[in-house]
Amino acid sequence: MTADESSIPIVDFSRWAKASSEEKKEIAKELTDACISVGFVYIVNHGVSDEMLDEAFGWSQKFFALPEEKKMLAPHPAGPNVHRGYSWPGLEKVSQYIHKDEDGDADAKDEELRKIGDVKESYEIGSDECTNQPNVWIPEEVLPGFRPFMTDFYWQCYGTAQELLRALAIGIGLGDPDFLLKFHDGHNNQLRLLHYPPVEAEKLASDSIARMPAHTDWGSITMLFQDDCGGLQVEHPRKPGVFMNAPTVRNAICMNVGDLLMRWSNDYLKSTLHRVTSPPLSGKTADGKSMTRARYSIPYFVSPNPDALIECLPACTNTQNPVKYGPVVQEDYRRMRAKLQYPEKQNMPGAAKTVSVA
Repeated sequence: MTADESSIPIVDFSRWAKASSEEKKEIAKELTDACISVGFVYIVNHGVSDEMLDEAFGWSQKFFALPEEKKMLAPHPAGPNVHRGYSWPGLEKVSQYIHKDEDGDADAKDEELRKIGDVKESYEIGSDECTNQPNVWIPEEVLPGFRPFMTDFYWQCYGTAQELLRALAIGIGLGDPDFLLKFHDGHNNQLRLLHYPPVEAEKLASDSIARMPAHTDWGSITMLFQDDCGGLQVEHPRKPGVFMNAPTVRNAICMNVGDLLMRWSNDYLKSTLHRVTSPPLSGKTADGKSMTRARYSIPYFVSPNPDALIECLPACTNTQNPVKYGPVVQEDYRRMRAKLQYPEKQNMPGAAKTVSVA
């Protein structure tokens, strides 16, 4: 395997729905092998239609084209506990660093990491039945049709996620294809609309600003849809610190394993570092500075239910491979990883006003 784009496998999921038991085992093995070797895989013919994906990106572009004051009618709540609504550029900070209150310098480390802002904006959507993270919807009169479409799109993505979890269960050798589904009722997932506005390429290259620094995802799996801009990179499976490009495969899911599935599988499946860096340039400004293209992407994060206990699966341990992680509850793990992501106090864009957690 070399550090080029061909290192991320492609799995055709078109046969899955009508496949025999043996055929499903073959497809599941393809999927699982990719998750073992790279932690990332492209999935084509996955069941979310091209038409729906085109419409989803269209709605995303409409939302981010709104004036700032309109987007701020659905602001992300202060603090890291509720991850919903609109996050303006510079609010969220993605990092692999884990803030632990017992560490004496944790707050200082948070402040140091936040000196380099992430230049992106996002809108977070969940199930309307998710009580611990209620949705913050943009008013219907601001963007008519947005909420019903995104609600439908959310559940369409969950339908595909269910089949991927079944395939992974078969590939791991759990016996019951629905084993993982018992921990995933769909209400704790997250649909994220992401927009990376054009920025000066020189500032990205000098690390004075960031897109999205290297990190792993926290949940079970992530299903990512990308536009044709580029910029996503994945750590090479055999060369730590070396990142390879993950180019767009039109309307494919770029799926990756999250931390909790890696813990469940006792490191059998790989949660891989990835980042968003400088995409191709779009031209120069009037004063000659090179600018990046705007980038849109839509990740769908599939997470276990908040009260799910994540502990090593019996099929993934033996005397030669002892249990590597202790049990953890999903909500506890999420809050630990989210501690740095959103500050307890946040400055609203275009104003000196500070919003605090109640």
